[in-house]
Amino acid sequence: MTHVRVINPNTALAMTASIGRCARAVASPGTTVTAVSPAMGPESIESHYDEALAVPGVLAEVAAGEREGVDAYVIACFGDPGLDAARELAGGPVIGIAEAAMHAATLVGRSFSVVTTLSRTAGRAWELAHRYGFAALCKGVHACDVPVLALEEPPARKAVIELCAAALDRDGSDAIVLGCAGMADFCAEASRATGVPVIDGVGAATRFAESLVALGLRTSTRGEYARPLPKRYSGLLRDFTI
Repeated sequence: MTHVRVINPNTALAMTASIGRCARAVASPGTTVTAVSPAMGPESIESHYDEALAVPGVLAEVAAGEREGVDAYVIACFGDPGLDAARELAGGPVIGIAEAAMHAATLVGRSFSVVTTLSRTAGRAWELAHRYGFAALCKGVHACDVPVLALEEPPARKAVIELCAAALDRDGSDAIVLGCAGMADFCAEASRATGVPVIDGVGAATRFAESLVALGLRTSTRGEYARPLPKRYSGLLRDFTI
């Protein structure tokens, strides 16, 4: 049996529960999915400051998962916070939802558009598209300007779906990538409304993670993703000493 831990890097427990439901809905029979939030960190991630302060909590959850025998991890925030560091710690694969969603979008279309939350996060989405090699295929990043925690409110769903349709018209793209884990349960409805593939990174990352486990693949430890060198950490970070 494969155990995938889905880590919501913020501390909003209602959002974590929703993310867990979406991940379990697509997981294979025999795959156990647990969704967790760190004990420390921001209640939502909407800035570089938030993202930086979310990373220690993500790494603490990975460390706990390693002690518990977790097979693979999903980082369920579209900024993919702490992804590289988590890969240095984990024995199994670690997948970020932005990375997974962009990969999935290129498998079902020649181009995609991203629909995200606040305008200030658009730069991060573009940065990741460049990092993952998809900048030429990403035709636009569009913000609905709905805060992350407000995505639970009914008007948010309507705003996101309407923006998906507008993004397709504006960009001429073939698919939509949802740019926040809090949009995960909008996916099917948005796809029906627009008539194109709408990719939720939570589901895509969950399936990619369990597939890598089934293939016997894990993060290479040669070079950059080798285990961190042992050293002492001080102050608030003393528990992170390896």
